[in-house]
Amino acid sequence: MNIIWHGQSCFQITTQKGKNHLINIVINPFDESIGLKAPKLTADIVLITHSHYNNTKTISGSPFIIDSPGEYEIKEIFIQGIYAHHNLLPNKEKKLTTIYIIEVEGIRICHLGDFGQKELTTEQIEQIGEIKILMLPIGGVDTISAQEAVEVISQIEPKIIIPMYYQIPKLKIKLDGLDKFLKIAGIKTIEPQNKLSIKKEDALFTESSKIIILKP
Repeated sequence: MNIIWHGQSCFQITTQKGKNHLINIVINPFDESIGLKAPKLTADIVLITHSHYNNTKTISGSPFIIDSPGEYEIKEIFIQGIYAHHNLLPNKEKKLTTIYIIEVEGIRICHLGDFGQKELTTEQIEQIGEIKILMLPIGGVDTISAQEAVEVISQIEPKIIIPMYYQIPKLKIKLDGLDKFLKIAGIKTIEPQNKLSIKKEDALFTESSKIIILKP
């Protein structure tokens, strides 16, 4: 399985089904109003955590689109959507986002979407269950801050953490940068990777939690 980050909360997960067939899952494709070039991707499944800035027009193929909580099984991939709050800031309209659990090649992945709660509720933790890979926002504003992200990590206890939704070049939305999160997590530097290639038996899953930084 390969995981590629395209900026913000947009990821592409590619898994092989049989010898010659790939399945592509795309999460939160965005439009160019945010300042980043919209990735042109092919997808079998598209997951939308919330409607803000998301855009499926650049996605080719005939994907099955999921944009709400529930349980789904497409092409032998199990997906569960869980309600969460997108924005809990004072004096702002409270909106919902969807947390997605994706089970691919026996690996459970959690994409927190635009999660804006201070922490997960007991019910959400029970629904999320045991997670190997966690994608979570760290940039603050309408989502959790770097400090809150570290606290959410301790609630889920994943093996691999992939930060998302933070300030990168050309992004028009003003967010906190990656450095703030790494400082709170007690890490000086991490070499970014173009993609994460991983299997169920990967040694990373036997170690303590590890932060992986992907290049957009």
